[in-house]
Amino acid sequence: MSPRHGFILYAKTRPECAEAFEALFRAYVEPSRAEPGCIEYHMLRDQQDPTLFIFYEIWQSQAHLEVHSNLPHMKAFFDTRMDYLERDFDIRPIEMLSPSSASR
Repeated sequence: MSPRHGFILYAKTRPECAEAFEALFRAYVEPSRAEPGCIEYHMLRDQQDPTLFIFYEIWQSQAHLEVHSNLPHMKAFFDTRMDYLERDFDIRPIEMLSPSSASR
């Protein structure tokens, strides 16, 4: 199996920005999943803390992830992310040890 590049990203939004953040990123889920090299792309919201969003992403290669990260809408959001966030992203690199269940 070739290396897969993934991470879990925690986005802690300011309370007044949580709904806008969710609406913005909900619109990005399906297009992101359709990008070349996307194996898994999930957006989650913590049930106990509705200002906490969690992204779980697995990409076929670092190059695919870099293409995704450098798309105009992703770069624009990254530049303005602190308008939404209480604190900057907490990003945890992960290694995918099991096969993807996305194609089941």
